[in-house]
Order: sequence, then structure tokens, then C-alpha cells
Amino acid sequence: MGIFDFLTGEFIDVIHWTDDSRDTMVWRFEREGHEIKYGAKLTVREGQAAVFIHEGQLADVFTPGLYMLETNNMPVLTTLNHWDHGFRSPFKSEIYFVNTTRFSNLKWGTKNPVMLRDPEFGPTRLRAFGTYTVRVADPARFLAEIVGTDGEFTMDEISYQIRNIIVQAFSRIIAGAGIPVLDMAANTADLGKLVASEISVVVAEYGLTIPEFYIENISLPPAVEAALDKRTSMGLAGDLGKFTQYSAAEAMTAASKNPSGGAGIGAGLGMGMGMAMAQQLHPQGPRGTAPASSEAAAPPPPPPVEHVWHIAEKGETHGPYSRAAMGRMAADGTLSRTAHVWTAGQDGWQRAEDVAELAQLFTVLPPPPPED
Repeated sequence: MGIFDFLTGEFIDVIHWTDDSRDTMVWRFEREGHEIKYGAKLTVREGQAAVFIHEGQLADVFTPGLYMLETNNMPVLTTLNHWDHGFRSPFKSEIYFVNTTRFSNLKWGTKNPVMLRDPEFGPTRLRAFGTYTVRVADPARFLAEIVGTDGEFTMDEISYQIRNIIVQAFSRIIAGAGIPVLDMAANTADLGKLVASEISVVVAEYGLTIPEFYIENISLPPAVEAALDKRTSMGLAGDLGKFTQYSAAEAMTAASKNPSGGAGIGAGLGMGMGMAMAQQLHPQGPRGTAPASSEAAAPPPPPPVEHVWHIAEKGETHGPYSRAAMGRMAADGTLSRTAHVWTAGQDGWQRAEDVAELAQLFTVLPPPPPED
């Protein structure tokens, strides 16, 4: 065995890369002096690409497969070195493994609200967020444009730049789409395709592609959402007149349960409600006979809501009391003319004799005796 054959046997080399980090995009094969043995075995697995850099110049790109590093399968590197087929000495090159699989579940979102002119609400602002997937489509361009001489390049190092590109494209497309805010939820798929197509043009210059892009949510400012909630409530209420009648009936029911002199009011209101409901249930009279006139068929107006009163004495308040209860209190002297009273809609506390509705309660009583 000659010395050449011995050296050839000693220089057997295996070059490969296995990754379990799930976020490494580029990894440089480390070898002291960057010496690669002629005839070494290069293993490029599925989802990888190997890029040779020789003396700072991009030489060859190897796709998945098993390679013997010889002159016949390294055409660019052979041309750079002007090798003969009999040359067997080691050569110095840097080898970068590039992960070409998809990096999924990456987050994006609008840091600041996007201004747009909505055809229904006018000028408004909205926010959005979602996920996307990125993949290295051109390993050589990606290595030259982004990685440089970084020995280990991760997804975090470029995700911020991609998010900026996404937000810029999303803002421009959403502002010019002319889609009403209320219809955006139904068009997120189409909006996502538009944004992805525009982003792909930009990131292609970096050797990347965006296989998937999703808009998960588009939200409005709290004030606009509150206005939408009110509109939804009005839609659920239906006929505004019926909704008003229902609200009044609820208030009457609550007043009828008042233990402080509200029994008379509750009875009167309950009677009025019963008559109104009976009229609505049987608008044509007994046994379906036609009414004598249109006026007779119309339901009677709801009875007026009687005020209830609160009394303030010695820094304390008590009540509420119905007008009938106030009359009994005026008659037995419990309520004086100068007592301060208040009811809903009244501007502050007033003396009982200054309130027109209560002043007549004291007309049946003699005025106070004159001063000597």
C-alpha cells in the first residue's frame, strides 16, 4: 500500500446535520480549518439543503441525497479551483445546512390600530392578529441576503422583520379593500389570500415563501363595539312600541310590589294592565263579533303612573309613600306642611306645601294659628 492510498483511507469523512431545536434555519458545519476531505460523504436529508462557500464565494448547493464530494459532482467548486481529476488533497470550504421545512404557528399582529374609512361607520380603527407559516425556498439567496456568516441562524432572528412586512401589507390591503367592517369576518379567507400574495413578492427577495397565512381576528375599538351592541339590542327588541310597553309593564310590576303604601297603586296598575292585555287578546269583542266602531276597538291608554314620595326629617329619609298614604299622614298630623319631600323627576327636596300635587292635601285642614 502506497503512502497515497494510506492517506486516502485515513481521510474518510462524513458530513451531515441532524436538528432537534425546531427553530434553527441555518447551521454551519464546524471543522477546524474548514478542511473537507476529497471523497467525503455528504448526507443531505429531506427538508434540508447544503450550501458550499469557498473563499467567501457561493460555490454549490446540494439538495436531499447522498453525495461523494469529488470533482464530477462539484462543478462550480471544481471550476473555482481548476482541479484535475487526479487531485486528491483536502480543500477548504464552509458548509451551511439550510432547513427547508415549514416553520409554522408563527404569530403576527397589528401593534397600532389601522385607520380606514368604513362605508357604514365612516372613519374608524381596527386591530387584527393571526398566524403564518414560512419556508426557505431559495437556500443560496437566503444565505446571501439574510444569514451572512452567522454560524447558527434561528427563526427568531427574522420573525420580527417578517411581522413588519405582514403588518404593512395588511394595513394597505384592508384600508383599500372597501369591505364594510360588519362583513370582514365573512371575508377573512379572501383577505388572507390577498395579504399572503403581496407578502410573498417581498419575502421572495430573501429566498423565503409564505405557504400559509391566516387572519384569526379583526377587532374594533371599544366605543364602536358598544355602538354595535346597542344596535343589536334594538334589533332583538323588535317593535320599539311593544318594547316600550313591555318596559312600562315591568316598571308597574315592580311598583306593585312596594310594601310602603304601594298596594293601591299596584291594584290600579294591575287592573289597567289586565284591561290592556284583554283588549289585545280579544280585539273584536266577545265571540269574534265586529266592534261597533274603530274607536271602540282601540285599546284604552295606559293609566298615568302615580308619583311616590320620600320624606326627609332630622337628617334621615323614609318612604316611598303613595299619594293616598301622604293624605292620611297629613290628616293625622304625621306629615306637616313644612316637611321636605321628594319624588322622581323633582328638582331637589321641597316643602310639602310648595308642591302643587301635595299642597291640596292641606287645604282641608285649618292653617296654623297666627302669631301673637
